[in-house]
Amino acid sequence: MNKAATTAMTGVAVAMAAGTAAYMLSGHGKNSTSKKLKRNATKAVKTLGNVLDSVEYLMH
Repeated sequence: MNKAATTAMTGVAVAMAAGTAAYMLSGHGKNSTSKKLKRNATKAVKTLGNVLDSVEYLMH
């Protein structure tokens, strides 16, 4: 892959993480407990890590 595609994929991954964080903090489902929020954030970070690993694998 070229540098532009790599930069674009990184931008997409960062935007997804930021969007997920904004959604969780927006108060959607106000009955959420902090434990549930922490669990969802952990899942989002792990998923983002998997996406970045996949992109890295595709580039090699």
